[in-house]
Amino acid sequence: MIKGIAITTVWVLDQDRARDFYTEKLGLEVRTDMTMGGDKGMRWLTVGAKDQPDVEMTLMVPGPPGLDPESAEAMRTLVSKGVLGVAVLATDDIHRDYELLKAKGVEFLMEPQERPYGTEAILRDDSGNWFSLTQRSEQIDLSKDWGECVDPM
Repeated sequence: MIKGIAITTVWVLDQDRARDFYTEKLGLEVRTDMTMGGDKGMRWLTVGAKDQPDVEMTLMVPGPPGLDPESAEAMRTLVSKGVLGVAVLATDDIHRDYELLKAKGVEFLMEPQERPYGTEAILRDDSGNWFSLTQRSEQIDLSKDWGECVDPM
C-alpha cells in the first residue's frame, strides 16, 4: 500500500540558480545532485527540509526524457508566467520566517494573513513558482475569512 509522498517535481528554469535559491534562501538541503546516463544525461537534483528526511523535491528543468519539446516549451512558459502553485511549506513561526526570508530577498506575493486553517503567506521561487508558507492552527476556525485568492501574475 502507499505509505506517503517521497518525491515530487518542481519545474524550474535553471537548476543551478534553483539549487542556490532553495538552499541559500529557503534553507533546504541538497539530497542528490547527479547526472543520470553519463555526461549528457539528465541532472537529478533533489532538495528537502532537514527535519523531513523522507520527502524530497526534484528541481527539474522541463525537457527530455519526461517531456517532448512542445510540452517542455509549454511548461517553461507556465513556470515563467508564475501560474504554478507548487506546495505548502510548513513553519512553526510564520512571522519570524516571513521576515527572515524577506531579508534574504525572497519575493512574497502576500504577507502573512489569518485564515481558517492558520496563518499563510505566499512566496515565489526564482523561476516563478509560488508556494504557500503556512503556520497551521490546532483547529480550523470557520469564523475567520478565507481571504482573496492571490493572483500570481
